[in-house]
Amino acid sequence: MAKLGIKPLGDKVIVKRIEAEEKTAGGIVLPDTAREKPKRGLVLAVGTGRLLDDGRRSEMQVRKNDEVLFTSYAGTEIKHDGDEYIIMDESDILGIVG
Repeated sequence: MAKLGIKPLGDKVIVKRIEAEEKTAGGIVLPDTAREKPKRGLVLAVGTGRLLDDGRRSEMQVRKNDEVLFTSYAGTEIKHDGDEYIIMDESDILGIVG
């Protein structure tokens, strides 16, 4: 993958969705319109952490290359150099896979 070229600020995280399955468990092929957007992705970049009241920064709990689960309406979808990404708050991430 080429260099991303976007640096998240504060407690923001840039995630690339992991594509949804094209078939159901029973083998039925789903058209694009029937597939749910996956709520799973790969962390490509993380910010420096949320600024605390005392001037320190909180440590980010996710790291680059973590596979994460996130909420349905997490973040803002953007397109950059032909690829789609989501910039979200770290708090939109529900957990790290694996």
